[in-house]
Amino acid sequence: MKTTIDIPENELKQTMKFTGAKTKKAAVVFAIKEFNKKQRLANLAKMLGTFEDFMTQDELKIMREEEKWDKTK
Repeated sequence: MKTTIDIPENELKQTMKFTGAKTKKAAVVFAIKEFNKKQRLANLAKMLGTFEDFMTQDELKIMREEEKWDKTK
């Protein structure tokens, strides 16, 4: 989708520098993708702790060790 927006030049230059983007478009697309990714992770993090009866760290470790042992058979 083509959109015309006014982006502060300094902010855009910094974004290009930090992302290593060679074009303005690449910098903006990268920044938008990263923002969306962080929002999805934040939403997921909000859900953590709401799972009842979820396995503990120790149970997860045991499960992983059992899987590792099963694969060596």
